[in-house]
Amino acid sequence: MTKYIVFLLIFIQISVYGQNQDFLEKPPVFENCSGQPFQNLKQCFKTALNKYIFENFVVPEIVEENSYRGSVKVLFEVDKEGSFSVLYIDAIYDELKTETSRVFELLPQITPGTYNGNPTFYQYSVVINIPLTNFLDFESNISKSADSIPLKVNRFYDLNQASLNEFDAVKDSLVPFQNKEYSSQLNIPFTHSYYARFDAQMNAVGTNSHTASKPFIYTDVQPYYNIETEKNALAKDKSTWLGRKFWNEHLVQVQGEDYWFTVDPIFDLQVGKDTEADFNSTYNNTRGVLIQGGLGKKFNFYTTVFESQGRFAQYFNEYSESLRAFGPDPAIIPGRGIAKRFKTDSYDYPVAEAYLSYSPTDFLNVQFGYGKNFIGDGYRSLLLSDVSSPHPFLKINTKFWKIKYTNTWMWLNDVRPEVVEDGAFLNKYMANHYLSWNVSKRLNIGLFESVIWDNSNGRGFDVNYLNPIIFYRAIEFATGQAAGNAIIGLSGKYKWNNSFNIYGQFILDEFSLDDVTAGNKSWKNKFGYQLGVKYFNAFKVDNLLLQFEYNQVRPYTYSHNTIVLNYAHNNQPMAHLWGANFREAIVIGRYNYGRLFADAKFIIGERGFDFNTEEDSFNYGGNIFRTENDRVGNTNIRVAQGNTTAVFHAELQTGYILNPASNLRLFTNISYRNFDPQVATSSTVKSNTLWLSLGVRTDLFNWHIDF
Repeated sequence: MTKYIVFLLIFIQISVYGQNQDFLEKPPVFENCSGQPFQNLKQCFKTALNKYIFENFVVPEIVEENSYRGSVKVLFEVDKEGSFSVLYIDAIYDELKTETSRVFELLPQITPGTYNGNPTFYQYSVVINIPLTNFLDFESNISKSADSIPLKVNRFYDLNQASLNEFDAVKDSLVPFQNKEYSSQLNIPFTHSYYARFDAQMNAVGTNSHTASKPFIYTDVQPYYNIETEKNALAKDKSTWLGRKFWNEHLVQVQGEDYWFTVDPIFDLQVGKDTEADFNSTYNNTRGVLIQGGLGKKFNFYTTVFESQGRFAQYFNEYSESLRAFGPDPAIIPGRGIAKRFKTDSYDYPVAEAYLSYSPTDFLNVQFGYGKNFIGDGYRSLLLSDVSSPHPFLKINTKFWKIKYTNTWMWLNDVRPEVVEDGAFLNKYMANHYLSWNVSKRLNIGLFESVIWDNSNGRGFDVNYLNPIIFYRAIEFATGQAAGNAIIGLSGKYKWNNSFNIYGQFILDEFSLDDVTAGNKSWKNKFGYQLGVKYFNAFKVDNLLLQFEYNQVRPYTYSHNTIVLNYAHNNQPMAHLWGANFREAIVIGRYNYGRLFADAKFIIGERGFDFNTEEDSFNYGGNIFRTENDRVGNTNIRVAQGNTTAVFHAELQTGYILNPASNLRLFTNISYRNFDPQVATSSTVKSNTLWLSLGVRTDLFNWHIDF
């Protein structure tokens, strides 16, 4: 019996509550509505607000000049004190948003709404029609009977009919595409060929640009070179949809009020011939998709997915297979990733790259993604290069005054069979600092430091290295000298004038003052340097860039006595493609005229390899993956020692830009390589290669075939 009584009491309570629910919630009240019956307060609030907006809203001049007909959607709140605050405004013109904010700021403080007798906040939405609609006075509205006025008032929201059409309105909010890509936080795809187009402008005397840390984001280049104007100048006059998409535009390009995105197919389709190979032809068959876009003005996203099969020149295939990782897969394609066998003599190598880019302020950009980075003004980099496979990274760029400060944290792999644990690749980590300072309008100096550590003792990603402003060498001593491999470097650039630019780098892997002063060429003198010069608009020919560069790295640089702490990822160097124990001279010419382009490159150098025989198994310092403990000696260590190999590489590429928006290019490439070791071994094979190829490529990254 008791339970029935309890049930009856609860039922009565619910019934009474339901009947009085509307009276528990009282909407905000304007002063001229204070004497109205409760059931009229909601309608009075709406009418009073609409009347106030009509009497105070001034339609901006630009809106009237364009004879605009539309609406402004406003989401606002009346707080516990009865004050109005705007939460969101949706309008085509910024001037309409500004005027709406002004009107709502002028609204008087009113009696706040209540719930169960206690002040609370209410949120509403209102639509302001343009041209303005003259709302009737409240007195004419309340002549309606109370039964004809809705009494249900939501405690938090009182959305009008416009909200019920919100989904359909989204489809109607698209605006003409404006190529916001060129003023966004997205990276400009880093290829030496394309970056040469604006190199002169960014390196003009007196500019406050910082050109070493790459890739650039579009807003880095925007003050010096208008990429959008360049793309528009290259556009062809095409009226058909197919003509525009093939020659000028992204395949899909969509823009709304506060978002945009583009979608493009990716191709690298080429065929060729290696005169030295025992197979008929070389080829590459890459298909993929590129999606990029932005949300608001500060957040951007980018992703590419590649599906590729290929067979390359004989020396390229042999090098790829020498990089092979633990497991069944036969090769690592340099600069791309692990490849499985395709048919009998080709490779299948899928690759994906992506990142998010966010700039909360003008001086700060944060990126998190999967890709590659580069530090330097030259063709090569001795600090951080893009020759290895893509990898996860977190990067922070901070710019202020005459400073640009780059912090990069990377997650890398050592994939050699000898370091694999329980069938899994060994993880290691890298953290870099690079401080670029424009000392004067001509001189730039850069300071670099880097450390690599592994997951020894379950250490994982060491939070000590998250500190963005600290000397890694001090942390290395604090955590144990064997716990990390620290490297420091220096870069410099001098703008002789607007035509000539001198640049260089110095890398120091280990420093022993006693060994340096002894003058006995100690193995501990592990350093390298770069010296280069660029000649812009050479011989007064517009868009002709000539470049000379010399690189030299002493033996054992980038290696470590703990072999997993070498300066590498996926069996590829993180700095110079040749590792260590080499010298090289490079001459480069680049020219572009409209959609036509041509690049020429000549490299001559000496490399020192190991003999890898039973009689001589010493480490001569060129292979950064070997431990230093089996080095050939302690003194009289010279560059290119061991199995000295002369290298000559010449390359000529010409082509035509099919679509500037997607970087789609038609090209032909001719390369000649002479590789002449002192002693031919299984790992240093003498070769004399002429490689011819042609194709069509979406040019998004550098292919490095000059090793």
